[in-house]
Amino acid sequence: MTDFLEEKKKEIAARLEELRPLVEEYERLEAASRALDGLGSNGAAAPSAPRRRRTGGGSGRRGRPKGSGTRGTQALELVRAQPGITIPDLAEKMGIKQNYLYRVLPGLEQDGLVEKRDRGWYAKDAA
Repeated sequence: MTDFLEEKKKEIAARLEELRPLVEEYERLEAASRALDGLGSNGAAAPSAPRRRRTGGGSGRRGRPKGSGTRGTQALELVRAQPGITIPDLAEKMGIKQNYLYRVLPGLEQDGLVEKRDRGWYAKDAA
């Protein structure tokens, strides 16, 4: 009887090892599905419960002050030099990844410095 139990334990252990990669893949896919459920149909993050603000001093902002970086200035100069430039072209000229510019240019647009028309970006003073 002991031999039978040992044999079954070994079979179970071997099968568990065979299934481990599948379980890990399942968990990764499940996490990806949850992350996608958190996105709206347009790819933007779905609204969530409001975050609680910390009480205390400070400006409420983290990181360096807005406008203190050079990427926005560099992007603005390129937009002025080449009206209608696209984000992929800007990224190539600046030697950075596009995803960064998808955050920088809307900030410049909010500040009234640039505007997006069709797929290109234009400086407001050169419209």
